[in-house]
Amino acid sequence: MKKLLFGLGFVAVLGTGFSFVNAYRRVVNNSFGPGEHLEYRVHYGFLNAAEATVDVSPTLYKVNDRPCYRVNVDGRTVGAFDLVTHIRDTWRSYIDTSAILPQKFYSNLQENDYRKEENITFNHATNTVKAEERTERDVFPVPDNVHDLISGYYFLRTIDFSHLANGQVLEVPAFYDDTVYNMKVRYRGRQVLKTKQGKINVIRLNPVLPSNKLFKEEESIRIYVSDDINKIPVKVEVDLWVGSMVMDLRHNSGLKQGLKYL
Repeated sequence: MKKLLFGLGFVAVLGTGFSFVNAYRRVVNNSFGPGEHLEYRVHYGFLNAAEATVDVSPTLYKVNDRPCYRVNVDGRTVGAFDLVTHIRDTWRSYIDTSAILPQKFYSNLQENDYRKEENITFNHATNTVKAEERTERDVFPVPDNVHDLISGYYFLRTIDFSHLANGQVLEVPAFYDDTVYNMKVRYRGRQVLKTKQGKINVIRLNPVLPSNKLFKEEESIRIYVSDDINKIPVKVEVDLWVGSMVMDLRHNSGLKQGLKYL
């Protein structure tokens, strides 16, 4: 559960339902494309705790006979924090360019002595996922339009938030760690956010969290997404039972539209 919640905090995601056409829905995407690059710095109090990069490959890949974006997310601890909690994590998703659904998902987690590497293949025609190279159960039933942690975030970027009421909750099913989760996010309206680069218009989202021993309350994660065509996170705030963490966007390139600071 702690691994799932960490993933939710970093890539907190959700979506809405669409009807299938010949087994695949079609989602209009004007927000991202090949070659997008994002860099983040994570602070724990006054310490530089970690850094992360999110890359959409400049090349499309064919997976399950479908053209896909390949998205890599790499996270690592840095500085003094790295001496206490040594993390080198990689997540990779191959996201269908038309349906914005995952076709394959890869993760390689190295967190202190913990190690886990896994490949997951999605079959949206049969609503199943297959965990490769397993000796135990390797095929799992999943609902329609199921996501992984990364693809759900990219699907979120295709949503028009102007039609949502403040406080409205959206949901999407996601498969992670052999389990289907009903992931939720609450829309909290628009505001102007002050960043190191300047003030910027943002949309505020709050992933709805279950009761746990890691986060303080249900809306302990606040995600500030650029209120433009890109809809990229420019800041994430996380309230923990012990201290708080802040993730800031420090560099970007390859966006559909340059960020506009006030």
